[in-house]
Amino acid sequence: MDIQTLAQAARKAAIELAALDIGIKNKALDAIRLALLAQSGQIIKANTADIAEAKENELAGPLLKRLKFDAVKIDEVCKGIESLIKLDDPVGKTISATELDKGLELYKVSCPIGTIGVIFESRPDALVQISSLCLKSGNAILLKGGSEAARTNKILAKVIAEASVKAGIPSGWLGLLETRADVAAMLELDEYIDLIIPRGSNAFVRHIMDNTRIPVMGHADGICHVYVDKSAEVDMAVNITVDSKCQYVAVCNAAETLLVHKDIAPVFLPKIKATLEKKKVVLCGCDKTRAIIDIKPATEQDWKTEYLDYILSIRTVDSLEQAIEHINTYGSGHTDVIVTGDKSAAAKFLSRVDSADVFWNASTRFADGYRYGLGAEVGISTSKLHARGPVGLEGLVIYKWLMKGTGQIVADYGGKDGKSFTHKPLKRRY
Repeated sequence: MDIQTLAQAARKAAIELAALDIGIKNKALDAIRLALLAQSGQIIKANTADIAEAKENELAGPLLKRLKFDAVKIDEVCKGIESLIKLDDPVGKTISATELDKGLELYKVSCPIGTIGVIFESRPDALVQISSLCLKSGNAILLKGGSEAARTNKILAKVIAEASVKAGIPSGWLGLLETRADVAAMLELDEYIDLIIPRGSNAFVRHIMDNTRIPVMGHADGICHVYVDKSAEVDMAVNITVDSKCQYVAVCNAAETLLVHKDIAPVFLPKIKATLEKKKVVLCGCDKTRAIIDIKPATEQDWKTEYLDYILSIRTVDSLEQAIEHINTYGSGHTDVIVTGDKSAAAKFLSRVDSADVFWNASTRFADGYRYGLGAEVGISTSKLHARGPVGLEGLVIYKWLMKGTGQIVADYGGKDGKSFTHKPLKRRY
């Protein structure tokens, strides 16, 4: 099926999907969960073939880790679906209600975006998360995963589509793109597609933005920082830094740069160096840092680099203000952390760091839709329009204005003797 036909089918399905009862959507999600478990052997077989080919093609280590979709990963995505089922329906919620005049009421009500195109990296679990979130939020979805995961993505899309349609979801709501040419064609289909969410490198996201009229939501780099303030508890700072960097290095919310206040640096830096080197992390640092610990020199480019690997750049700063300035200069607006026992320092950091996720005494790795209780995520947005941070269900709905009248016309409200609006808040739902 060509991409235009897929998009047309998705557009048609989106209209029906927007009006579906939450019971049907949850039933379909549970059917998907059961189907994934039932077909786990075939899914793992396809993934094993993808991994074998990727190794032959010398795929980079971080990408190879993302590609793996074994029994543990299947169990994780199924638990994510269980969590998603428990969440309220994001569609049809009354956001505001206003009486314009007696018998004339205006409601702002949440509704699906429509048809969403998502281009994502070689992570098969992302396909499950994205499609599940779109189903729950009433959106049709066109998916394009990395070519490295072609076999895995194909069987996952088949299992999800078949299970959901049997449970009452309109056919055509999920379409899988298989080639780069499909992506180029999709970018021209603004008649059928309402939003594009690209997940990938900075250059890739910029390419998407520059080559479509369709609105684009997403993020490019994940250059995340941990700042250890002068009043930080040292052991806590070590634990947070290690988790932020090492818990899973090949993801966008892993820390790439460590900032350390000069007053705590002589105590903290030797401890973090010893701990990170045990985990095979390669360290590079500024001159002030290297005067305290023996590591490679950092360059200007290191502050701008998302390593997605066991590499960490370190800068010793003179003040909280310098740390904030560094983050706002070199960061990507993703996730940044302060470790401190000083509430006023934390408050300044939280309010002045211009990122989607800003944490106090917690790992950068918490920046995740599942951990936020959003029912996994379709992606991370570092933009300031519509949705920001992990984009879960609420980020996949927009709203419409609904009015209930009793025969009113605008002409009655004009002129010297025209009626007045009451603009009175209402407590009732639409």
